[in-house]
Amino acid sequence: MKATIWHNPKCGTSRKTLAILENLSKVDVEVVEYLKDPPTAEKLAQLYKDAGITPNEGLRIRGTDAVERGLPDASAEEVLAAMVADPILIERPLVETDKGARLCRPQDTVLEIL
Repeated sequence: MKATIWHNPKCGTSRKTLAILENLSKVDVEVVEYLKDPPTAEKLAQLYKDAGITPNEGLRIRGTDAVERGLPDASAEEVLAAMVADPILIERPLVETDKGARLCRPQDTVLEIL
């Protein structure tokens, strides 16, 4: 099975989720450091749809200026555009497999799609 993780190596939850994936021999892991290589708005929209959440639910509030920018109340399109322009606004980690996508907070959520 292939799994893609949109990863921030400075984030403890992201590191723990990556460790779960790497410790499973059946999983071929692709790591995308989204702060260096952000996904497109289209890819983010697809990930959130597959995860069953809205872009607003995937918005990182802690440690960002999202509230000051009014993003929690913005449209999905505005949130996606802000995330692409400033990927620190993407809550992490996002993981995608053939079984779907999840925002893996807590990290054990990744097990739902393995």
